[in-house]
Amino acid sequence: MKYMMIMRATDEGLATMAETDFGKMLEIVGRYNEELIRAGVLLAAEGLADAEEGVVVDHSAEAPIVTDGPYGETKELFGGFYLLNVASKEEAVEWAKRMPSLGPGFKTEIRRVTTIDEFPQDNEWIRKERAWRESTGQL
Repeated sequence: MKYMMIMRATDEGLATMAETDFGKMLEIVGRYNEELIRAGVLLAAEGLADAEEGVVVDHSAEAPIVTDGPYGETKELFGGFYLLNVASKEEAVEWAKRMPSLGPGFKTEIRRVTTIDEFPQDNEWIRKERAWRESTGQL
């Protein structure tokens, strides 16, 4: 099963991270990534650019409204993710517990990633997506 670990930081956590030597941070995260790779569970891991570089497209009006970042409250934003292929939610939780932390102010949200197999297979759009996935080597 695929699980996404979403990294969130409070203002306090972001301040701590800004004060941490970047080389040290890369080493800490690199060691954790190496564990995930050795265990064969890592599918993807990416950090995100600062929210100030992002935009929100709000579809609550008839014409979508685009708003430049920063947007939302810090507690609503996430800074990166890991995508793991593990046997259970419990295993994903164990990996999240092992994730290195720079101190207080960091949380990891864990969400199962649904698969195409969970949707009605006789649906025209699901069949088209399945064909595309097969043609690109994703199935």
